[in-house]
Amino acid sequence: MSTSFFFFCLYGNDGLLPARWQLRYSGKAFLEQLLSTPTLLWLGPHLGLDTQTAMELLCLLGAALSLAATLLESLRDSLVFLFLWVLYLSLCQVGQVFLYFQWDSLLLETGFLCVLIAPLTTVPGWRAGRVHDPVTFWLARWLLFRLMFASGVVKLTSRCPTWWGLTALTYHYETQCIPTPLAWFAHQLPVWLHKLSVVATFVIEIAVPFLFFSPLRRLRLGAFYMQVLLQVLIILSGNYNFFNLLTLTLCLSLLDDQHIYFWLRRKTSQFQIRSLFSVIWTLIGYGTVTCFDLQIDWDKGTVSSRTAFTFHQFNQFLKTVTFPAVWLGVLSLTWELVTAMFRCACVQGFFRRFLGTVQWTVFGAAAVSMFAISLVPFTYIEYDSNASLWPGLRQGYDAVGRYQLVNSYGLFRRMTGVGGRPEVVIEGSMDRVTWTEIEFMYKPGNLSATPAVITPHQPRLDWQMWFAALGVHSHSPWFTSLMHRLLQGKTEVIELIQSDMSKYPFHQQPPMYLRAHRYKYWFTEKLANGPFPKRWWRRVYVEEFYPTVHLGDAFLESMLSHHGLKEKSSPRRLSETALVQLVRWVRAQVNGLSAPLLLWSLLFCSASICLLRGLQFEVTLKTKPSEPTTLPHPQEDKQTMSVEEVDEEEEVEDDAGKKTGGFKDDYENVEDVTDEDG
Repeated sequence: MSTSFFFFCLYGNDGLLPARWQLRYSGKAFLEQLLSTPTLLWLGPHLGLDTQTAMELLCLLGAALSLAATLLESLRDSLVFLFLWVLYLSLCQVGQVFLYFQWDSLLLETGFLCVLIAPLTTVPGWRAGRVHDPVTFWLARWLLFRLMFASGVVKLTSRCPTWWGLTALTYHYETQCIPTPLAWFAHQLPVWLHKLSVVATFVIEIAVPFLFFSPLRRLRLGAFYMQVLLQVLIILSGNYNFFNLLTLTLCLSLLDDQHIYFWLRRKTSQFQIRSLFSVIWTLIGYGTVTCFDLQIDWDKGTVSSRTAFTFHQFNQFLKTVTFPAVWLGVLSLTWELVTAMFRCACVQGFFRRFLGTVQWTVFGAAAVSMFAISLVPFTYIEYDSNASLWPGLRQGYDAVGRYQLVNSYGLFRRMTGVGGRPEVVIEGSMDRVTWTEIEFMYKPGNLSATPAVITPHQPRLDWQMWFAALGVHSHSPWFTSLMHRLLQGKTEVIELIQSDMSKYPFHQQPPMYLRAHRYKYWFTEKLANGPFPKRWWRRVYVEEFYPTVHLGDAFLESMLSHHGLKEKSSPRRLSETALVQLVRWVRAQVNGLSAPLLLWSLLFCSASICLLRGLQFEVTLKTKPSEPTTLPHPQEDKQTMSVEEVDEEEEVEDDAGKKTGGFKDDYENVEDVTDEDG
């Protein structure tokens, strides 16, 4: 619901970048328009809705359906996820610069994978015998690998001196878009600890992802906890909306116990397996110490570190590992396909076996296709590897590029604000003599204001203000639209700055004049007394960012014309249908509410309801009298278990003498299929 309000303010008829400008009705056939710009907003005129109301309706449908799917297991269906993916893709098509973030692309790609992973419960019998599950679920692990590995590599291929000098985190906490209060305390940590943290980041993002495809479950678990540690630290020190939560969700793919090899079935191999674990982690530790020259100063209690390799050496390393990483993915996916095919052949009953074969064929082909086209954006990290790809892969990637099924990633490529955090401050005046600063809700401005905690919400305007401060205003055309709308006193845009209109200094009357200056911000120094600083920031004036303008100003008018921000046609006349009135009513209910508070309230209520339902189900199972069931022979059941599961199976025995133990999916226990299921 807060997303609906955000789209209304940004893309409404009086918003910063009206979405209707992106949808030109040229007289083409509906299908042709849909193929050129795949968005459901083309349906607006057919439903009697203008673009603004249609966008709000799509947001509300997506929010309501997502909430319902969270609460009701029956709605966690492939078709539901397909509809949610289409809704978000429709909005991204007209989102322009405010939806050009990597996490929006990641959400689209993950959403499409959910279509392949989720069960199709609407088709009778389709959910039974889903032998293809490991194949489609593997794609989530491959996406996680591409995301993390590319994010680590680009930090070094960018030749950013702070990453190479291991000093990036001495600037990161105060120069990131919207820091949290903990970022201030993290910034005060000693430099040697910051450098050690950069080393840990490189290890977690470059070396550890290769363990995602390990056949040994313990290695995958170790990689999982290291990724979780990194994401949690990022969440605590910065506001990156839903991105880190989405990454944590992808990390759950490492916990799936699918890779069962025949040499893990015997206890006699346990010592060898544990020895292998020790060898692999020892190699990673040795490589870390060698590559970053880690040395402990016992007298000072510090750890010194430096990059002990050159850019040329790292580039050679990248050329060496890129194609092996691709082949590692090929082998891992092939194993999943072969294992799923074997499970399909072992299913009892002709109908179930036939249905499983059809599913395996369809979803196996989909998984192979997704993996193949993903190689194009993945190999962007190394030019020679990308140039060596089969041209057919590139053609396939270009064919589906508009749908963002697969994307390239690479976060925190370069560290900005090394000489101080640039920040744009807008000032308004009624007489051009007395100027008042316009303070935003979330981005740094007021030196005494406590940094905000807003995850999983992303205030898109505050984020773009951070990007605008890195360059000149002409590189951010939307900024001219912002100044124009503020001079007009448009409520929709003002509420992007302050949801509580009383806190906006010109809420009674729009300012006559506006200007913008660029400052440089730094965190204040360590605390003198008290647990929290009296001032979180200090700043110095740098230069004028946007000249003084007023309505009708020649410079403002020329910039509006230059960037194509002038009204080209009047908006469609708003209809008064029941659907339009419903959308307006919902907007009025959320108007003025804090977006982070609203999101967390929905998440907390959903989690509480799910927890209560789980506890109720557990109580029901305990009070319900047990019924006799036909169990497979214990020795047969052990044939599909790993060593750890067999150990747990032998340690736990219930009152009836039946053995229980490790986690087993329905499709893994092919011997457990009864005659009734057939």
